[in-house]
Amino acid sequence: MSAPLARRNPVAKVAAALVFTVALVTTLDPVPPAVAIAIELAVVPLFGVGYRTLARRAWPLLISAAGVALTMVLFAAERTGESLFHAGPVEVTTSVLSGALGLALRVVAIALPGVLVFASTDPTDLADALVQNVRAPYRFAIGALAAFRLVPLLGQEWQLLRLARRARGVDAGRNPVAAARIFVSTAFGLLVGAIRRGTRLATAMDARGFDRGGPRSQARTQRFQGADAALVIGALLLAAAVLLTGAVT
Repeated sequence: MSAPLARRNPVAKVAAALVFTVALVTTLDPVPPAVAIAIELAVVPLFGVGYRTLARRAWPLLISAAGVALTMVLFAAERTGESLFHAGPVEVTTSVLSGALGLALRVVAIALPGVLVFASTDPTDLADALVQNVRAPYRFAIGALAAFRLVPLLGQEWQLLRLARRARGVDAGRNPVAAARIFVSTAFGLLVGAIRRGTRLATAMDARGFDRGGPRSQARTQRFQGADAALVIGALLLAAAVLLTGAVT
């Protein structure tokens, strides 16, 4: 990729994402994560990732955030503040709404940098950078590379499982209970297949000497340059500014 941040060292991008997101764990105020999300969306073009691509990758994240907010609204222990909505046993107050909104925004703000980094990073470059710049064990780096390479296959296998079940006449129709049951069984089948594939791959990699130990040569050099350090420092400064907005408001 030719985008400015996409060209940076993979370790620098991962470190910047960690620095930026770890700071958000320290606050429950909805303002800092909202500001962080605005910053993250603003730098999306700098990673060479289109907004449509980001939406396709991040839609499970949005569903998770909505689930967190709904759970907080329904099962919050303390319901102080002004009452905004009341339906049966459920009462939505200003404190509940603020807490639910803060948690949902924090989920998105914490996970979105990781989505951006891995969408703009070649898995092979990441493995090389882990070994060369962080001195990570070869077994860990190569295993992570294999895992990243297999992730796209999960979506294809999910479609194959759905089509196979439909061909056998297993269809929920408009029954939500049956749809949930089919979803759980399909997810379990996908998990079993992924474990079996991972086991076979690990055995094949060991048989080919990926864990023989000793020094290895590097086909592609990953250098940690001044621009990479500037990226990490910039993420640290932005994280401090985001937390400061919460303190000011």
